[in-house]
Amino acid sequence: MLLVCYPKCGTCKKAEKWLKDHDIAYEYRDISVENPTEEELRDWAAKSGLPLKKFFNTSGKLYRENQLSKKIPDMTDDDIFALLATNGMLVKRPVAVLDNETVLVGFKEESYEAAFLS
Repeated sequence: MLLVCYPKCGTCKKAEKWLKDHDIAYEYRDISVENPTEEELRDWAAKSGLPLKKFFNTSGKLYRENQLSKKIPDMTDDDIFALLATNGMLVKRPVAVLDNETVLVGFKEESYEAAFLS
C-alpha cells in the first residue's frame, strides 16, 4: 500500500497513526518531494470514484493564491490533470493507494475502516 502525504499535514499524521494503530504496513511518499505524475493522477481518479475537483487541496496556499476555485470550472479534465501534476501541494492528501482497485483521498476514519477492515 502506498500512502502519499505531506509530513507537516495534520490529516496525513492522523492517517499514519490510524494505519500504525491497526498494524497496516505502507510505503510513505512525500508529496512535496515527489509530485504525483499525470498518469498516476488519472489512475487514482478513476479508481477513487471521486469527482476530479475532489483531488484539489482547496485549503492550500497555492490553490488560494492562484484563485483556482474560479478557474477550475472552465478547465478541461486534461488541463486539470496537467495542473495537479505540476505541484504536489495542489493535491488533497493523504492519498492511500490500496490495491489495483481502491484509492482513498483525504482521511475519514470510517472510510479507512471500510477499506482496510472489511
